[in-house]
Amino acid sequence: MKPSPATDLHRFDLGYQPPKRESWETLVDYAITLGALMVLAPVFISIALYIKVVSRGPVIFKQKRVGFDGQPFMIFKFRTMHLNASTAGHENYTANLIHSDAPMMKLDAHDSRLIPLGKYIRAAGLDELPQLINVLHREMSVVGPRPSLPTEYAEYSSHEKERVQTLPGLTGLWQVSGKNELTFDQMIELDIEYVKCKNLWLYTVIVVKTPLVLIKQLLQSRVPGVLTSMPTGSVQRYEKEAVGQ
Repeated sequence: MKPSPATDLHRFDLGYQPPKRESWETLVDYAITLGALMVLAPVFISIALYIKVVSRGPVIFKQKRVGFDGQPFMIFKFRTMHLNASTAGHENYTANLIHSDAPMMKLDAHDSRLIPLGKYIRAAGLDELPQLINVLHREMSVVGPRPSLPTEYAEYSSHEKERVQTLPGLTGLWQVSGKNELTFDQMIELDIEYVKCKNLWLYTVIVVKTPLVLIKQLLQSRVPGVLTSMPTGSVQRYEKEAVGQ
């Protein structure tokens, strides 16, 4: 019998071993997370109610990701896609980015899998707010590398796997250094740089810069043609794969 998502989550949690961290990182993570959960409670409720109104299915989307030291865990997000939307196109797109010099642009612009206003929720980073729960579970930090998909991690070289020697984060050095304008290799080097140089000052700078980056990202999502830096036909091809066309 196929296990339920809840069973999967329980199975992963049983074997998950969080890293030993500097006390400042744990304290600041918890302080930011608990503060954000209290301040943003109305936002959580509003997004949850909106998703329920515009799309059938659960409010929270759970997906297996790779965390510290290559360990799997279940990540939480607000569901911004229609129920049972295929992720094959996204996985293929990510796999191809690993072996290319193309910028890591998202496929959100014309993705029919998204619920109404879904691309704006994602551009503003609001879909990732439930990952604050992952931070409380010590599966993520507020700051760290983007948690990779298992299919993506399977393609990593030993050098690229250095990026998982810290907890993945809601935001990170890559996210505030250009994000979708950068290549996969540039993301890897920035993540490894954070792993090696992590300190309270760098952590704080990244947190402070993140709101400005999200505002820029949200504004760009409203501008037609922001994906024109992709190789000709790439976005359209992978979007067709994503929706099974």
